[in-house]
Amino acid sequence: MQEFDYQLRPRIIFGPHTVQRLGSLAKELGCARALVVSDPGVVNAGIYSFGMESLRSVGVEVLGFHDLAENPNTHHVDLGVQRAREFQPDLLVGLGGGSSMDCAKGINFLYSCGGRMSDYWGVGKATHPMLPMIAIPTTSGTGSETQSFALISDSETHVKMACGDPKAACRVAILDPALTLTQPNSVTALTGIDAMTHALETFVCNKRTPISECYSREAWQLLSRSFSYVLETGDDVNARGRMQLGACFAGMAIEASMLGAAHALANPLTAMLGVAHGQAVGLMMPHVIRFNSAVVEKRYAELASLLPHDKSRTTQKASDRVADVFKGWMQEAELATSLERLPQWPSQSKANSEDTHLLLGQLADSASKQWTAAFNPRPASQPEMLQIYQAALKSET
Repeated sequence: MQEFDYQLRPRIIFGPHTVQRLGSLAKELGCARALVVSDPGVVNAGIYSFGMESLRSVGVEVLGFHDLAENPNTHHVDLGVQRAREFQPDLLVGLGGGSSMDCAKGINFLYSCGGRMSDYWGVGKATHPMLPMIAIPTTSGTGSETQSFALISDSETHVKMACGDPKAACRVAILDPALTLTQPNSVTALTGIDAMTHALETFVCNKRTPISECYSREAWQLLSRSFSYVLETGDDVNARGRMQLGACFAGMAIEASMLGAAHALANPLTAMLGVAHGQAVGLMMPHVIRFNSAVVEKRYAELASLLPHDKSRTTQKASDRVADVFKGWMQEAELATSLERLPQWPSQSKANSEDTHLLLGQLADSASKQWTAAFNPRPASQPEMLQIYQAALKSET
């Protein structure tokens, strides 16, 4: 049995309209000046104003920082640190998707400890206590609200750095499913797919523990039984709540264990080709499931038994059932299921086998160096990563 050292965090508050408690929670933490990090989409949707009004209603002074984008990079963090130094907050609030929460954590590292983001690449490198942070996710995807890691890309090299420290963990996570009702269906799709990959990878990774398995299993049940319905019926707050809880539990599973090859393969697609993370990791997931089946077939069988689709006996291998159902979700979400169907896939590579081979080799080189690759249940170095990319190139099976 895997040894582990796990501390339960953060405090989690769940329910519709719980964002209204933000001000009182800030006061409980003894805070008077809050820097609220939200991306422009959250501001335009009117969600940022909910948080701002709650804070101001109890006398907390607020400054918003919105100069960030999807997959925040070191430039975004540096801009936020500059605003923080001018404002001198005693509380950070990440209000938005994973990008807003990760950027807020990145700002916290540099504002509290100094230096550059690369100084904190890895685990346990914070040098001073960090500001308390409250996270309020507006999507059901990353689970960043329950993780002590900030995922920040280098603005020059585009390498994604995982910077983690217990000091960076949020004090409070507010899960308000009503905030997710306004998100576009494309965001629901991409974030939901991402959350399900978290449940899948944490359940089979070589760093899993009895604690992480509990979160992975519950996340899988909540997400797999709600995703298709939420795509069809976006205004059901109870279904949205199940998705948000599922994403949260999957994030807690990551915090207690780790991910695997699907994320290692996805990161180069995002960094080199600009493919959205949910699209990239979702495309690679079925192929990673089949690759891993040689060593963790029994674990996939457990997940298959929890699927709402798995009501009748079948001779199909459990890993194939899970992979096929996952591919079906990608199709329901109108996402590409092969590399060549990606809009970002270079046109010359579609026509030239030599260009394709070169690009796949570059992607595989990068994937094999990703941190999460080391936690895949079946070892995957550059040749294996290349094999999985090749399987994903044209395959529709």
